[in-house]
Amino acid sequence: MKRKLNGISDIRRFFHRNERPIFFISATNFNLLGMDEWVRNFHYICYIDCYDGHHPNVFSPSEIAHPEFESIEDINNYLLEHKEVIDYIRSFGPNPVAVFLMFDERTEELCKELGIEVWFPPASLRSRCDNKMETVRIGNKAGVPSAPNALSKVESYAHLQQICAEHGLSDDVVIQTAFGDSGHTTFFISNEDDWNKHADEITPDPEVKIMKRLNCRGSTLEACTTSQGTIVGPLLTEVVGAKELTPYRGGWCGNEIFPGAFTQEIRDKARDYTFKFGEQLRKEGYRGYFDLDYLIDTDSGEIYLGELNPRVTGASSMTNHAAFAHADAPLFLFHLLEFSGAEFEFDVEDLNARWSDPDYIDSWCQLVIKHTVDEIDIVTDAPPTGIWRMQDDGSVTYSRFDYHRRAVSNEQEAFFLRITGPDDYRYEGADLGILILRGRSMTKDFVLNDRARAWIKGILGSYRGKPLQQPEVGPEAGAFKIL
Repeated sequence: MKRKLNGISDIRRFFHRNERPIFFISATNFNLLGMDEWVRNFHYICYIDCYDGHHPNVFSPSEIAHPEFESIEDINNYLLEHKEVIDYIRSFGPNPVAVFLMFDERTEELCKELGIEVWFPPASLRSRCDNKMETVRIGNKAGVPSAPNALSKVESYAHLQQICAEHGLSDDVVIQTAFGDSGHTTFFISNEDDWNKHADEITPDPEVKIMKRLNCRGSTLEACTTSQGTIVGPLLTEVVGAKELTPYRGGWCGNEIFPGAFTQEIRDKARDYTFKFGEQLRKEGYRGYFDLDYLIDTDSGEIYLGELNPRVTGASSMTNHAAFAHADAPLFLFHLLEFSGAEFEFDVEDLNARWSDPDYIDSWCQLVIKHTVDEIDIVTDAPPTGIWRMQDDGSVTYSRFDYHRRAVSNEQEAFFLRITGPDDYRYEGADLGILILRGRSMTKDFVLNDRARAWIKGILGSYRGKPLQQPEVGPEAGAFKIL
């Protein structure tokens, strides 16, 4: 008879003694950075080795011929069909488990063939919930409001104007298609010229989200819905559309966590909305980890549901390394618990109350650095993963190798996780790496501060590239998102 886990101590001990091999399979290990330190027998299988072979729990197979990747799902399916990966998984014994950032029905088929259990809701359910229109509908059922919007097919600019008039929206709107993020499928439409630039990307969809354009701050909050209820993490600021970091207007490019980021009223409302949304997700059949983006209207002070990410996200490394995680357990541990088959019980209300306490929040930020230039070349030199240091004159130099962000000892140091390395293509929108720092990266007006700009300049200055040799053809600009 299995012993029931009672409380956080039992849960932590359960994973400390875990026997089943658990694999995070993805392009990199960024999203679940450090989870192997909480869960015995947790390993990373990555297409990109960000650590040049120095991370003890990262396995990257040798490159073999494959069709051009068009998605992160393609990368994961390639890995699951790679003999070296299959041998690596089997070397850890029976009953393996896999978790992913992204996966599809083909991934599920491959896992079934290999005897791997996927610890996430089915891909079909994730896809349905991920649809931005469905997010609005789930939010409406949960009592979580979206910004004033209309959900409709749009056939022309005249049709768009008609829809806006019928729903009390002005001509200045934001249109989002069903899937996509980091600004790839978000279109700002103020006039017919704006419409003409993006019409070919909007009109094919059977339904799009047309919403009031707000003066707003972006924020994000991760949570996990379990059989005991929904656990809610801290509300994070978002760095959005910074031209030093991303070529995409409205594109996510980082986060901050610090105690005074939001008023108590906003924090309370976001946590309440997230709990309600998580409870509705359970009714929809979804369980486990999810993320909600919120829009805070700076004119009215209202907070609106932005979008749902039914998975771990780019903010997960911030959430799972916050001070509350070290005091209790990372949020993702509860996701694993939900799928583990263990009987457990803990006080969700008490946990949520504790995690809402500002004393459980420390100050960190992360910046996702993309290639912002509209050109393609091949990288010859790239900054290595590890701890970097800012000198008194503002220059940035490599200090030492490490794969722990906690090795950052003060605000003069930063952890850089390299994504694009030597011999890789560097193209507009390519993820170059992630910079993680103590303290803030934005001013009180939520634009990048001088320190952040100096760090970005220093890291970018460590990259060198060479032109493509014709007739060599590189990837399309913005072709691919891996985070």
